[in-house]
Amino acid sequence: MNRLQLLVRLLAIRRVLVRHGIDQLLNDSELLGPARVLFRLSPATWGPRRYDAPRGVRIRQALEDLGPIFVKFGQSVSTRLDLLPADIGQELTKLQDQVPPFPAEQALAEVERNFGAPAETVFASFDREALAAASIAQVHAARLHSGEDVVVKILRPRVRQLIEQDLEVMYALARLAQRWWPEARPLRPLDLVREYEKTILNELDLLREAANANQLRRNWSGSPLIYVPKVYFDYCRTGVMVMERIRGIPVDDIAALKAAKVNIPLLAANGVEIFFTQVFRDNFFHADMHPGNIFVDASDPEKPRYAAVDFGIVGSLDERDRRYLAENFLAFFDRDYYRVARLHVDSGWVPPGTRVDELESAVRTVCEPIFSKPLKEISFGQVLLQLISAARRFNMEVQPQLILLQKTLVQIEGLGRVLYPDLDIWQTGKPVLKAWMIEQTGPRATLRRLGREIPDLRYALEKLPLVARKLVDQVLDERVPAPVEQSDSPATRQAQARARHGATAGAALLVSGALWLGLAAHPHWIGWVGGLVGLLTLWMTRPKL
Repeated sequence: MNRLQLLVRLLAIRRVLVRHGIDQLLNDSELLGPARVLFRLSPATWGPRRYDAPRGVRIRQALEDLGPIFVKFGQSVSTRLDLLPADIGQELTKLQDQVPPFPAEQALAEVERNFGAPAETVFASFDREALAAASIAQVHAARLHSGEDVVVKILRPRVRQLIEQDLEVMYALARLAQRWWPEARPLRPLDLVREYEKTILNELDLLREAANANQLRRNWSGSPLIYVPKVYFDYCRTGVMVMERIRGIPVDDIAALKAAKVNIPLLAANGVEIFFTQVFRDNFFHADMHPGNIFVDASDPEKPRYAAVDFGIVGSLDERDRRYLAENFLAFFDRDYYRVARLHVDSGWVPPGTRVDELESAVRTVCEPIFSKPLKEISFGQVLLQLISAARRFNMEVQPQLILLQKTLVQIEGLGRVLYPDLDIWQTGKPVLKAWMIEQTGPRATLRRLGREIPDLRYALEKLPLVARKLVDQVLDERVPAPVEQSDSPATRQAQARARHGATAGAALLVSGALWLGLAAHPHWIGWVGGLVGLLTLWMTRPKL
């Protein structure tokens, strides 16, 4: 996109902002720097403005008018509730990724382009009418020649080019904000756009989504809580994904769920358990669990089961962050604010020089009002948000995956309480957290970690005999020049003999200890003690030059 095209696009965006009465926000912010005079004089600023709704509502509606890419960006930004004003952040969470489907002819053309054959050849049948459409792709019902009913997800034509063009616009706006709008700098606008770019470009690779779906399916194989449809990898391409068609009741259709006599309290509790299990057991969670992606299998109303679709956005945490996050939740609900503050410092989420007592006081100030409510009314999502907000005053750097987790938790919690307002999130999630913590700190966890290290250890074992032999040779090497004043006395010969025997014994102990560990023999401490004693012996008998 050249500068003229960029300017034209910026003027078009300006026109939409004017229509929704939010251009004044940009004027006051000095976002456009010296160029704001030109924009004020342009015809894009002419026309009526509406002020009949709060600013958050008008910003949301402006993004919806700007098109699907800006809607997706607004959804991404809405995860940064720790940085956005509350009224804007809450409105952005309501953005709906719903757009008209593209024509069936284009869908058929995309199928043929990806498979090198027409749809009627690839599939036994293909429904020309789309089941659902979003900004990135749409889905069609189809049937394989082997008889299975499937859905075919197809990327929108030229969607990558459109996204890349609007990304250029977003980067231009972010750079302007970074330079001319001081109030926007804490938001790190360039980082926000980079996070969004990474997320949305990943969604353009349907092979990646297929792999995500298969991983989740494997994690929940045989589960009575959730069903993940089968992916037909032979029919998957970068621009097309084929998976098992599922049928169920949309999770937010409360009337239909009640009509089917679904056990709604159990369904709500299962949703919370699924979330915590994904995060802490599997470390692989579906990060886009809004109602449009969740259905309910009501074939057994007393034991309802979720069914999930759309796996373009998934998340994971490193082992350390998962551990600290679980400990934070447990400490928080025990009202152990010192522990919460200590964990923030130990985890590296706040700078190491942070005073624990000051952070403890800040957390207590924020959290005590929360605990004035009944436990079932305490929002986990708000807990995490409050913790992040309090810690930001101490220069906390929030990792993108933690923010993604917070957004997902808010979605799950909101869904759970729509289903069953009396749902006690804490009582549902606490057993999962405690079980995971016990598993992570017990003897089995230690054995698992050692097991993961065995391949590296065995590789090192191949080198240890060579190292040991070189050490012994160094000790026994008669070519090492002796000091001039050294005499060939009996005492000297005895010292040399002790050195030779010590070096040999040290090398033997070192190799034996390594072999003991490498073969996973029990108890493990014998191998470690043998190796350490061997190293110490070799050090003490090293040549004195």
